[in-house]
Amino acid sequence: MVEFGGWDMPVEYTGIVDEHMAVRTRAGVFDVSHMGEIEIAGKDALAAVQKITSNDASKLADSQAQYAALMTPEGTFVDDVLTYRLNGEHFMLVVNASNIIKDFNWISARVGEAGDAVAVNTSSRYALIAVQGPVAREVLQTLTSVQLDQINYYWFTTGEVAATRVTISRTGYTGEDGFEIFVQPAMAERVWDAVLRAGQPAGIVPAGLGARDTLRLEAGMRLYGNDIDETTTVLEADLGWVVGWKKADFIGADVLRRQKQEGVSRKLVGFEVLDRGIARHGQDVFVAGQKAGVVTSGTQTPYLKKSIGMAYVPAGNAASGAEFEIDCRGRRLRAAVVPMPFYKRAR
Repeated sequence: MVEFGGWDMPVEYTGIVDEHMAVRTRAGVFDVSHMGEIEIAGKDALAAVQKITSNDASKLADSQAQYAALMTPEGTFVDDVLTYRLNGEHFMLVVNASNIIKDFNWISARVGEAGDAVAVNTSSRYALIAVQGPVAREVLQTLTSVQLDQINYYWFTTGEVAATRVTISRTGYTGEDGFEIFVQPAMAERVWDAVLRAGQPAGIVPAGLGARDTLRLEAGMRLYGNDIDETTTVLEADLGWVVGWKKADFIGADVLRRQKQEGVSRKLVGFEVLDRGIARHGQDVFVAGQKAGVVTSGTQTPYLKKSIGMAYVPAGNAASGAEFEIDCRGRRLRAAVVPMPFYKRAR
């Protein structure tokens, strides 16, 4: 157990490798109740969401979600979020645990500029349980009358799981198919226990922060505080696809449009270590013998069995196959840029 974003969180239950492999081959259950929820409601709620997030929320239908960035005027990350459209006048943003108060203050100070809209921090109303992996759907289906195969990726619905009223979202942070279940905190233990009981024959296991991190890295998913933060722009993080370029205006738009036209000086890339060794967060990157960046995430992945990671490198050295070196405790390891995601599940 460790402190994480103000919460007491499990790093592992039976071991990171065991939990990682269970999610890739069977399924794992994660308690992610530390994530925050901020709801935006009012006649001009859509206009408010359009202003404060990078993506184009006007493309969302009711019960659909999208990945987006909350940005500073400089185009850097206040946070990365999932935007859920409950209806045209009611949206919910799921934010990172360590950023809940910061995000709420940032959002509250700006939503009113769009008109009739108000933000409410509703994090205490929700526990959140993620069921991820190849057998997640068939196990969860035994506990609900909701037809889970009718929920498309990044869509959600309401119903019951284990006779408990919940919202079921087909989203996740592992690279596997799966669902995230929003439930009242008082009923979270009941749902958690029911999922583990139902999944026991299929080999479902509880999984902690360690496996969550190695899984998301294999899937090429960014982690706030490591790969993205208030010093990195959306385009530097190679996340241009989360920008609604045709929107009239939004916070950070001017900088991102200029960067799109002129290019960026550095870029986040995925890499594989070519020598024997494991790259870790914070280690320096060298290009042609000169310090040129830093590793933001790195590990030896249990499933791919490779030393992989992400790093910011000069834009001229960001093409697939480009090599650089990583200072690993005084020893230089050769690494090469590779496409992300490192792992892509079979459809």
